Amino acid sequence: MWPYWLMFLVPVWAVLQPRRLPARQAYWVWVAVGLLFAAMMGLRHEVGGDWFNYLPHFLDTQRQTLAEVLTRSDPGYYLLNWWVGRLGADIYLVNLLCAMVLMWGTVVFCRSQPHPWLALLAAVPYMLIVVGMGYTRQSVALGFALLGLTALGRGRPRSFIGWIAVAALFHKSAVLLMPIAALAATRNRILTAVLVTVATALTYYLLLADTAEALWVNYVEAQYQSQGGAIRVAMNAVPALLLIAFRRQLAPERQERRLWLWMAAFALACVPLVGLASTAVDRIALYLIPLQLFVFSRLPRLTGSTRARTLLVLAIAAYYAAVLFVWLHFASHAQYWLPYRWMAP
Repeated sequence: MWPYWLMFLVPVWAVLQPRRLPARQAYWVWVAVGLLFAAMMGLRHEVGGDWFNYLPHFLDTQRQTLAEVLTRSDPGYYLLNWWVGRLGADIYLVNLLCAMVLMWGTVVFCRSQPHPWLALLAAVPYMLIVVGMGYTRQSVALGFALLGLTALGRGRPRSFIGWIAVAALFHKSAVLLMPIAALAATRNRILTAVLVTVATALTYYLLLADTAEALWVNYVEAQYQSQGGAIRVAMNAVPALLLIAFRRQLAPERQERRLWLWMAAFALACVPLVGLASTAVDRIALYLIPLQLFVFSRLPRLTGSTRARTLLVLAIAAYYAAVLFVWLHFASHAQYWLPYRWMAP
């Protein structure tokens, strides 16, 4: 399991460095780390809970025409599979490209935070290792969602809508983030609300209308239980409460604060709902993981001294180290991640 700890120790080491690199050097370090993590997620072999589910999907698309592929559920993902197959490549390239999208969104989002390496540290144990290696389609959607959230935090709702629409091509559940743009708007709220409504309706009609009933039956009425779902929802609830309590210190800019307070509200709303349909809520909660990155990378703002700041950073690192340790040793599905194996020759 040492590769997972290597992924975790990279941002830990960077967080504890006393000096900041010049901007140009820091950029290339982030590029190198992004590529390293993408390679570890994308070039794995028989690692992840859905590995043996995605492999048949890849093989099936190679027997279909382009028109048939485009009519499948989550057409973006299956089009990628079809294109990779036409190149003569295999599932490893599909996984690598998906991992690169996730890392693209992760790096852009983390670098927009005041303590970017602390944000990456918070991302590793669950978002990158579990989601990145086990929920391939949704990991791509999450990567695009991170790009969208970064844009929305900077006051660009149209860019957010565009990124979420692309994300929905890879996993339909991403469309649930669309209303965030209207709720978070501080200027031109009516225009933004109209734009979001039209975009949401159009995306729903194109991608979800034919499968909405099946999704409801499978995820809600069937009462599928996602083991550990309550814990993961709780992991989002903790930063949600911290943000609400210290909202002006953690998010001093009004536009950004409004966005993340709504994300916190949704994270808290998941708590009572997880008992009704844990799998559905757990999947939705994946898009709220960025709340952890946002809040924990800003907690040092609450401290007034260097010593207190260092202790707080160490406490955050210890918390996420415990998360990774407990998941690797006690999670019921961790067996599908262990041992880590590189791609077959």
